[in-house]
Amino acid sequence: MISLIIKNKDEVSRINKMLADELGTASNIKSRVNRLSVLSAITSTQQKLKLYNKTPPKGLVVYCGTVITEDGKEKKMSIDFEPFRPINTSLYLCDNKFHVEALKELLESDDKFGFIIVDGNGALFGTIQGNTREVIRRFTVDLPKKHGRGGQSALRFARLRLEKRHNYVRKVAEVATSVFITNDKINVTGIVLAGSADFKNDLLNSDMFDPRLSSKVIKIVDISYGGDNGFNQAIELSAEALQNVKFIQEKKLIGKFFEEIAQDTGKVVYGIDDTLKALEIGAVELLIVYEGLDIIRLTTRNNITNQTKTMHISPNDEKQESLYKENNVELEVVEKISLTDWVINNYKKFGASLDFVTNKSQEGAQFQKGFGGFGGLLRYKLDFNIYDEDVESDAELF
Repeated sequence: MISLIIKNKDEVSRINKMLADELGTASNIKSRVNRLSVLSAITSTQQKLKLYNKTPPKGLVVYCGTVITEDGKEKKMSIDFEPFRPINTSLYLCDNKFHVEALKELLESDDKFGFIIVDGNGALFGTIQGNTREVIRRFTVDLPKKHGRGGQSALRFARLRLEKRHNYVRKVAEVATSVFITNDKINVTGIVLAGSADFKNDLLNSDMFDPRLSSKVIKIVDISYGGDNGFNQAIELSAEALQNVKFIQEKKLIGKFFEEIAQDTGKVVYGIDDTLKALEIGAVELLIVYEGLDIIRLTTRNNITNQTKTMHISPNDEKQESLYKENNVELEVVEKISLTDWVINNYKKFGASLDFVTNKSQEGAQFQKGFGGFGGLLRYKLDFNIYDEDVESDAELF
């Protein structure tokens, strides 16, 4: 089974050459079964790469090999896709499983943070999301140095120096707005200001720095370098602050959920059944899901009555025969998918937003244990008793 991950900066031609070398090496495997299996997987991978003249902007992921299905049969799998976010990992492994650790890392952090690195030589604007670091914009500056001339020349040079510094700060502020605000909305969760001189503080305190951006500054750090080295140092020095932002956001979100319950506004829902009912009628504004939710969405059909039924079960109940029989009739499995995956694929159809939470905060742990890790904030008050009566009335009509 081959796991292949290619960064966007890597060349497809280089990977093809590597696979050709691997093919030659695999021909020497003594075990006939293993040799044929590896050769088949490498050949399938080569065929997938022929679909790409160059590596896609966000990288490329390829999985090829033979797997054993649930009913014990062998099945050849060949999957290729561009990740939904730039992947910062290169990988080639051929063993007895598909390696998806790098993809899991992409899912772990959705937050994007902006960095402004500013000193007397220039400015750099970048972002970090998960383990993906990106430089968006940079420019250099040539500022006049202090000098020892006296008299009127000293005043004139001091004035020119202050004017150039002012213009430099103005340009940094303008570029920051163009980089971190899109369609009049901030496109990052937080901003880190870093530099080796006073420019970072001058920027933060300046009227030219957009108030929307200044309100998002979560950390100011002193660094020894500018440019890329300064960017890397700023990331290291602000790591704890970046983690705390997610933690604070989570506490605030679930705090809002608990507040709605305490005030009995009727604009909150929890539990899988009620939450999905509210979602389906478009009443859910924000869906809140515990990231470790382990529930399966199972849809079956009775081919005699042509009726379908959807259930939400734990993995422990998945093997119960009673789920797949109705009045001695074998039920067809229409769909079996994790509830989390189903939500990710469908929440936008119902006009909802989606937030995942952990159980690492006190509020998150309470949401998971006390409310099943599944709930939401509603657009309007919803009476579920009336909703259930309407469903029963509809059932009687049919």
